[in-house]
Amino acid sequence: WQTPLPSTSKDWRQVSFLVVDAEMSSLDPTTGELLSVGWVVIENGTIRLDAARHFLIKAEQSVGQSATIHNIRDCEIENAPAPAVVMSEFLKASAGKFLVFHNASLDIAFLNRVCRAEFGVPVLLPTVDTLLQEEALMRRREQPIQAGDLRLQACRDRYNLPRLPAHNALQDALATAELLLAQAGHRACGKPFPVKHLL
Repeated sequence: WQTPLPSTSKDWRQVSFLVVDAEMSSLDPTTGELLSVGWVVIENGTIRLDAARHFLIKAEQSVGQSATIHNIRDCEIENAPAPAVVMSEFLKASAGKFLVFHNASLDIAFLNRVCRAEFGVPVLLPTVDTLLQEEALMRRREQPIQAGDLRLQACRDRYNLPRLPAHNALQDALATAELLLAQAGHRACGKPFPVKHLL
């Protein structure tokens, strides 16, 4: 939190992003738990795979039926790091970067819950939401938005990005990073494009 963020007037290729995804035991942040978090870094308009990280997280309760979605089983997280350990790594990685999510409100709600429990404050970092970016673009074009049109792969399809396996935090973070590059590149059209237009 003490690391200053770059100016939002800078071109999006001149700032760093931490692109994050999480898997949970439920879609309800009041009852569900974080089960895994993955992230990749974007610097100078390029995805840095050497900075990619993926953590399983020890849960207090069983993953239950959510295992059918993300394939994380209780036996795999039994000896995983505690949420506080993973949150500390996440905060170190996010220093000086803008956060990126696809459907940020869900992931942020879970991250905020852990952050408040461990550090007494929410994450409090500026966030880009590729879902909201795509929704705004479709509305500007007066395109009808049907159920499922804003899912991660559906958004990727509109930029001719390849299909990737879903519901793995690191793979979804990479898929979101590629989507952000496509969205920003499309909107910039080769010209300077301030990061504030993505927030």
